Amino acid sequence: MYCSGCGRALEPGQVVCPQCNRPVAPAVPIPPVPNLQFELERYAGKVRVLGVLWLVYAGLSLLLGFAGLAFVRGMFQGGFGPWMHGPMFPGWFGPAWIHLAWLVLSIRAVLCAVAGWGLLERTQWGRIVAIVAAIVCLIKIPFGTALGIATLVILLGYRNSTLYDQPGP
Repeated sequence: MYCSGCGRALEPGQVVCPQCNRPVAPAVPIPPVPNLQFELERYAGKVRVLGVLWLVYAGLSLLLGFAGLAFVRGMFQGGFGPWMHGPMFPGWFGPAWIHLAWLVLSIRAVLCAVAGWGLLERTQWGRIVAIVAAIVCLIKIPFGTALGIATLVILLGYRNSTLYDQPGP
């Protein structure tokens, strides 16, 4: 605490400034914020639901992506019945793109799963990873876009970052 007249540092409990003899104003207690606990519980519920949705999205994305890549692999190898006479593209083309797609799919699924786990644990890094995952998944129409927008709305902004940092229930 400092003197309002001369700016000298004051000891706790001093009633008069020893330098300028100005009386020290008593400390005004900060009133409690109304309904703060209700807001924290409501926000914590939103973050929990968001964490579960990221985990479900990671699992479904991985499962459907692997099924789609198995289909594409069969198409590149010419395994779709008698109407396809040989592979569709040169032999080197298909495996290169399939391996790249497996890598991108796996990295995106791991990012989404880590985001969900971080949000469920309510860690600061989990919030950051969820924002990054939301931006990455915005182009995955319709579910990735919806989940990305919901994540950005719930986690961004001063009020939401303040609520996220509060110890929740």
